[in-house]
Amino acid sequence: MAERDLLVEIGCEEIPARFVEGALKQLDQKLTAWLKENRIDFARSRTYATPRRLAVLVEAVGEKQPDVEEEVRGPAKRIAVDAEGNWTKAAEGFARKQGLSVDELVLEEHKGETYVFAKKHQEGRLTADLLREGLPELLSSLHFPKTMRWGSRRTRFIRPVRWMVCLFGEETVPVEWAGVTAGNRTRGHRFLGEEAVVSSPGEYTDILRKQYVIADPSERRQKILDQLRQLEEKKGWKIPVDEGLLDEVTYLVEYPTALYGTFDEEYLAIPAPVLITTMREHQRYFPVEDSEGNLLAHFITVRNGNDQSLDQVAKGNEKVLSARLADARFFYEEDLKLPIEKAVKRLDKVVYFDELGTVGDQVRRIRSMVLQLADRLGFSDTEVDKLRRAAEIAKFDLSTHMVDEFPELSGVMGKEYARKAGEDEAVAEAILEHHYPRFAGDRLPASTLGALISVADKVDAVVSAFAIGIQPTGSQDPYGLRRRAAGVIQILIDQAWKSISLKELISIALDRLSVDGWLKRPADEVREELMQFFALRLKAVLQEEGIRYDIIDAVLAADITRPKLVLDKARVLAEQVEQEDFKNVVEAFSRAANLAEKAKEGVEVDRDYMSSKEEHALHGAYQEASLSFAEGMSKRDARKMYEALVNLAPVIHEFFEHVLVMAEDDRVRNNRLALLRQINQLVSQFAAFKHIVFAS
Repeated sequence: MAERDLLVEIGCEEIPARFVEGALKQLDQKLTAWLKENRIDFARSRTYATPRRLAVLVEAVGEKQPDVEEEVRGPAKRIAVDAEGNWTKAAEGFARKQGLSVDELVLEEHKGETYVFAKKHQEGRLTADLLREGLPELLSSLHFPKTMRWGSRRTRFIRPVRWMVCLFGEETVPVEWAGVTAGNRTRGHRFLGEEAVVSSPGEYTDILRKQYVIADPSERRQKILDQLRQLEEKKGWKIPVDEGLLDEVTYLVEYPTALYGTFDEEYLAIPAPVLITTMREHQRYFPVEDSEGNLLAHFITVRNGNDQSLDQVAKGNEKVLSARLADARFFYEEDLKLPIEKAVKRLDKVVYFDELGTVGDQVRRIRSMVLQLADRLGFSDTEVDKLRRAAEIAKFDLSTHMVDEFPELSGVMGKEYARKAGEDEAVAEAILEHHYPRFAGDRLPASTLGALISVADKVDAVVSAFAIGIQPTGSQDPYGLRRRAAGVIQILIDQAWKSISLKELISIALDRLSVDGWLKRPADEVREELMQFFALRLKAVLQEEGIRYDIIDAVLAADITRPKLVLDKARVLAEQVEQEDFKNVVEAFSRAANLAEKAKEGVEVDRDYMSSKEEHALHGAYQEASLSFAEGMSKRDARKMYEALVNLAPVIHEFFEHVLVMAEDDRVRNNRLALLRQINQLVSQFAAFKHIVFAS
């Protein structure tokens, strides 16, 4: 079948950079899915995007659908044909439903009986015709966080649509949508380029390049990086590249040209994070450092255009940045005048949640929790004083001008202002660290103080949200509860506190909410939901570790309140899977678990009802394993715990080989089942081995 390339381009007003990539993925996925649904063959797709266009080029698209031979089975002959050999009403109805006459029906045998069949030939339609009919609906189905209407039309899109291209090979497909009829003319750079004819899809990128548009985002991104590196080499600078900023700039320009500017060195007295954030958030500038990592009074910006009159462009950017930095300096100097205690008091006027009080209330809950945790960890009086102070002022910078302007500097400015105010260095550091980890893969708190306050902050946020009925649903998690819960798991794994468990953290938080009158739901119900919620976050950690799904299920079915121990147990089992005798171990524990379910409640093991040496041997092995397991548990030593259990496996097999568990004597049978229940209760503290599967 003949093939052609297909090009679809939507040209519009400038799309906000943060929406371009998602919109492009949608267009690509929906277009290729539409081709598949319509039985149109194609090879692969390529995507292109700039602030003013979204485009997909699909290679080797079939010119028409393949013909379809369809065979539909109807009623049996005994129903479709009467005694005189005439078609019945059932046959006529079937034919009518299939769009055929009864004379076109055929009789064929199927599985020993004769049936009526309708055989239809459906000729494939031309791809161009299908595109003209289907693309408008496809384009209307694209969704965005925000859309707009323009003119008198009802069509909604991320920005007003100004032109469209739909080329199927060299054929223009005149798709009509959003008040525009697709043609073969695209538009170049808004100021440097012109309208240009695209003769075929394969010429698309080259034609745009001549009009000062680099259509491929990855090429634009690499061009920006290359220009930054050239400036580094030429000037002897170091230009740290924020990946998020680089991605944003890539979608802000069609033809990137990097240039540099300067600002007054007096602004270097402002903390570097403030300067960098001001440049990044307000102007989308890259900072410049010397070889030692010290910030220099220069910046890099990327122009959407060529290299003409760069000096004038630099001066304009310098003027704008100077005003921004003057504002930042004002905020910084004003914040330094604000006493920390006054800033903390202001938190009592900042609403946290209507049903959970103010940020001041939240801070007091956090302080209460960390002091209880410090007691469990055996902190000295000096350490407790530092922890109390850090918890009390951990969020004071929320009251400052700088954090109000740049919320992402929360913690960074808290540390800076605390140091300037003469606070202990450990306290200042904990203010910053209690925000870690802020996202997956972020750094963890290095100090115990920072780790404790971070855990308390995140646990309180998650528990208090659940306490008033706020939970993530589907992909919606506006309060970042999944991220916070994942942070708790990561810190508990990193710190591996022996005297602090996840269950205890949840209970402390719930108790405080109850005392303060914020708990609006039954505590046990909330606790159960929270354990399931944190279990899912722990599952994600195990998956990232590369642990097998069945081993994950096995360890999560046991106690999950100590995430580090759960991870260690999973690692031990992952190692054991490679051992030849592990299958025997799993079979022994699984068989014991299955029979243990039949044990009667309240029946205790009684040696007087043991009549065989195998029973006595198993009971003795269980007692020995219990002691060894308890020792491993006290040390949080997963390997020692497993080694204590694994010694039971051969004794269990020997027991099943020679002992009939389901004996006729009720007392003997119940005693044996009670013994197996004891063993299963011990083993289940490590993992539910019955979840582990082996290839047959």
